[in-house]
Amino acid sequence: MHKNGYFHRVTAQTPTRFWINNATRKEAELAIEAGAVGCTQNPSYTWKMLDNPEEAEYARKLLDETIEESDDNNRVQIILQRKLVSGVSKIFVPLFEKSRGKYGYVSIQGDPNHEQSEVIIENARFNRLAGENIMAKVPCTEDGLRAMEVLVAERVPINATEVFAVRQALDVCELYERVAEGVDDPAPLYFSHITGIYDEYLKKYAESKKIDISPDVLWQGGMAVARKVYKTVRERGYVVGFIGGGARGLQHFTEMVGAAACITINWLGTADKLIELDPPVVSRFYNPVTDHVVDELMEKLPDFKRGYLESGITPPEYEEFGPVALFRNSFVSAWSRALEAIGIRRKLLTQ
Repeated sequence: MHKNGYFHRVTAQTPTRFWINNATRKEAELAIEAGAVGCTQNPSYTWKMLDNPEEAEYARKLLDETIEESDDNNRVQIILQRKLVSGVSKIFVPLFEKSRGKYGYVSIQGDPNHEQSEVIIENARFNRLAGENIMAKVPCTEDGLRAMEVLVAERVPINATEVFAVRQALDVCELYERVAEGVDDPAPLYFSHITGIYDEYLKKYAESKKIDISPDVLWQGGMAVARKVYKTVRERGYVVGFIGGGARGLQHFTEMVGAAACITINWLGTADKLIELDPPVVSRFYNPVTDHVVDELMEKLPDFKRGYLESGITPPEYEEFGPVALFRNSFVSAWSRALEAIGIRRKLLTQ
């Protein structure tokens, strides 16, 4: 893959960086070659690998050995997830070492059915044992924020995920500034604004409620909040990284170009498509969202308003916030499918 490809040019011409999401080992290699500098995995990862034509045999081999380590299928999945992600994280280690820890992180998020603060902390500590470049992925809920307090103090690199609202991002930044002040050489913290899932949620809501809203206006919803989040955090000088995630279209990368941010996308259907299309590198992120767009979104979509206004939502509401619930439900579904597969495999091995 030539070094003048799309993502290499994005890196050369802008502060925007490409991260790969839910990658197989082969996709991780291809992504690094194409210019990726980081990787995120989510709780769907184990099921995706068990169901992946290229990785299924490898994943089942790891599963068979992991079943011998625990009688608890949920624990097996937690261990298996770390093993699978570790296979990818090792591919990013040279980048991590060469950049002295600036690039090459790979994040792991734990069981979506058990997100109490003490469980999040336990899983983060467990997953960190997989490698120095492992980053704990923690949901930005009330329990998640409590967990982050402990993990920041322990110098654990964090990807604060499931951020949709301005208030969520500010809570993460304020927490990091307060706790990291008392820590020598604190580990980095990023927050992931899940722009694409926000758009998916707003579209589904508008359709279900039969809301008369311009498709052009609706298309800008997630990005409008992302732009405000970015602007607010930058203006206040917080030293926290911005990740854009949940891409549901090429625009969730191309519209972010120009931001000092890491944009995480899947290889199939997004990264490979952008490489094939090889569009011009255009910094679009600072294009303003016009007042009439924001006004229409605020008037017609209450969960846009809650996300857009700095005081629109409070921590006790984060877990049940519409787009957060949509995102988490997809993880719960995939986690359940993996558990079912583990149970079936255990029965086969014990017959």
